[in-house]
Amino acid sequence: MKIYERSLAGKLKELEKRKEIRIIRGPRQAGKTTLLKDIQRKMKHRHTLFLNLDIPEKRKMLQQNPEDFIKRYRKEGKRLFLFLDEIQRIGSGESLKIIYDEFPDVRIFATGSSSLEIRSKILSFLVGRALVFELFSFSFGEFLGVAAEDLQTIYNEKHASLRQFIENGNAVQKPSFEPEITGLLKEYMIFGGYPEVIKARSFSEKETVLNNIKNLYIEKDITSFFRIEDTGKFEDFVRLLAFDMSSLVSLSSISSSLGITYRKAEEYLSILRNTYIVSLLKSLRKSMVTEIKKSQKVYFMDTGLRNSVMNNFSPFDSRSDQGPLAENYVFRQLVTEFPGWEMKFWRTTGKAEVDFVISKGEETVPVEVKLGGKIERGFHSFLSEYRPKRAVVATLDKFGKKMIGSTEVMFVPIWYF
Repeated sequence: MKIYERSLAGKLKELEKRKEIRIIRGPRQAGKTTLLKDIQRKMKHRHTLFLNLDIPEKRKMLQQNPEDFIKRYRKEGKRLFLFLDEIQRIGSGESLKIIYDEFPDVRIFATGSSSLEIRSKILSFLVGRALVFELFSFSFGEFLGVAAEDLQTIYNEKHASLRQFIENGNAVQKPSFEPEITGLLKEYMIFGGYPEVIKARSFSEKETVLNNIKNLYIEKDITSFFRIEDTGKFEDFVRLLAFDMSSLVSLSSISSSLGITYRKAEEYLSILRNTYIVSLLKSLRKSMVTEIKKSQKVYFMDTGLRNSVMNNFSPFDSRSDQGPLAENYVFRQLVTEFPGWEMKFWRTTGKAEVDFVISKGEETVPVEVKLGGKIERGFHSFLSEYRPKRAVVATLDKFGKKMIGSTEVMFVPIWYF
């Protein structure tokens, strides 16, 4: 079986000599187990052990007496590399703490699918002892590595040049092979980046795989793990969020529509966030008078799963939700490809709006998603009020630079992100 290299693998390699436990969090089916086994495979000359903690017998061995467990499997004179899959199943991080403290020659790599469980039950025991990473479904760059490897280098160079513009004001490279890359981007926005979906050979097979991922999520995580009894209401809740993707989320409106309490709606949203299905974006609030307060926008971490929830896999060019799909794509890329940047959106009480405002240190860069390339008054209002050095407008196929006041505005194809 061919293993496709993930960007996170390089980061983990850089930290290979550190003692801390490496914990990789992310949604089911995103490739965490594959990544773990790939790391183990590359250590073929070292002493390793892999445990799937979804299996009760394996789990008990570690829970009952972690010290005896290590004593049994370690070898004299050899460092043990322990790989633990789905660590939220052990219920407590105490056994990991014991291993870390009592056996300094053991190195632990672990994965988990529930952010809430890992944070509350695992990490609370591992303060100063763990490094936490997140692995989502394939980014667009990783997707190209599978779907069109010959175009991945081109994408990487254009993407890097955009990052350099955002960070330092450097020139952005001109696009090339644009129709091909744009066509692949449209496919990516419809079917997303789950590994098994990318490997599927036909669009109908991709639909089948996505629907199976959705059903497994509802069945395994929601019904059994979170013990949601009314799965029908939960599915309706997810569906309403899917229709509201890239928009302000109103739990009071959703709870009223579904006939559930506001508290239940909050619970459902928390589950979706902590299982990496959706993410929320807060608003930028510097002016307490004109800017909206306590508002959040909802985005899906994989648009393929979102489209499965809606049962809509129509081609991009024939869809009425092209704008939300494009905006969601940029959000997801900013989350995974621009580490270290804080991200919010901007909107005033007069409904002037900018899709994303990213900031790092003293730098603030507005990012607007306009497929046609026509910017509106909200964008101009932000430039006038905040006077950033640089700004970006993500379009479908336009490329160029324009000065608006003192701001250098770069128009780029959306796939540059």
